[in-house]
Amino acid sequence: LQFVESGGGLVQPGGSLRLSCTASGFNFDYYDLGWFRKVPGKDHEGVSCISSSHSDGSVYYADSVKGRFTISRDNAKNTVYLQMNSLKPEDTAVYYCASSQSFTAQVMCIYPPPSDTWGQGTQVTVAS
Repeated sequence: LQFVESGGGLVQPGGSLRLSCTASGFNFDYYDLGWFRKVPGKDHEGVSCISSSHSDGSVYYADSVKGRFTISRDNAKNTVYLQMNSLKPEDTAVYYCASSQSFTAQVMCIYPPPSDTWGQGTQVTVAS
């Protein structure tokens, strides 16, 4: 499994960013995909997950991002995206993408795959 995340950066509160994660090394279409974030000293959080199109097609968002973030996938490009709008300082974190076969998006976000299978991460900083 290999993931390359991009799109992070510094943005002011209320701004937007779009994260991308291009994956390789597995049959992308058949895997659930997710975005997780980590802040030093805190547990990781499952931000958003999207199930395989061969599964139930579900999407999950953490309560903290619901209505602001949108996850999508492009199976032809082996890429998953996270559109982040109305960003807040508390969204500051390193964002990682990962894959698994978890039956539903919610299951993947709540019970993520081991962190050593995630991508290298991209830093998102929300500050004025």
